[in-house]
Amino acid sequence: MILAENIHKTYGSVAVLKGINLRVNKSEIVSITGASGAGKSTLLQILGTIENADQGSLTIDGINTRKLKDKSLSAFRNKHIGFVFQFHHLLPEFTALENICVPAFIAGQNKKEAEKRAWELLDFIQLKERAHHKPAALSGGEQQRIAVARALINRPSVIFADEPSGNLDSNASKALHQLFLDLRKEWGHTFVIVTHSPELAALTDHQFIIQDGLIVSENN
Repeated sequence: MILAENIHKTYGSVAVLKGINLRVNKSEIVSITGASGAGKSTLLQILGTIENADQGSLTIDGINTRKLKDKSLSAFRNKHIGFVFQFHHLLPEFTALENICVPAFIAGQNKKEAEKRAWELLDFIQLKERAHHKPAALSGGEQQRIAVARALINRPSVIFADEPSGNLDSNASKALHQLFLDLRKEWGHTFVIVTHSPELAALTDHQFIIQDGLIVSENN
């Protein structure tokens, strides 16, 4: 599903990633952990094709993403990749249903198809009754679950999550972590999650630990 080889990234004179090698199989949930400043989020952004590596190769779902030009890369990202961030980044003027549909509209789906899929996801995350509420009327846990549904609307090959429960209380965090497991069980989704949460990391199939820009261990 994902094969990253010899990934390097430098900002100015600071070498953040110094030769990362990482493999993620289809339907795996993996975590990337390490101290602040170790390069976790930078690696996630490169794996998610938001940032470009200075050196190395990245293959996702059989596609060498390093060979894609800007327009093709954007189309690939919209179709194959979903993102969940620490802060939900929902559009405040849109309802939960509308927020979920946004990536589908960008991909060219018609409103009927997009809303059908959005309702399916709302049902799965148990928030159908909140479909017409705007983000300000939702709890933090509800907002983040809506953000997860938005990431899934286009049936991506992989979902990248950066500290997805970092802004939630313990109960909402546990519910979100369980949701990732349930989504994998239901639809076979692949997740790559950057986290400081030992509880979340312990639930994943593999834990990649980064130190000083390198993966220093992989725990099963």
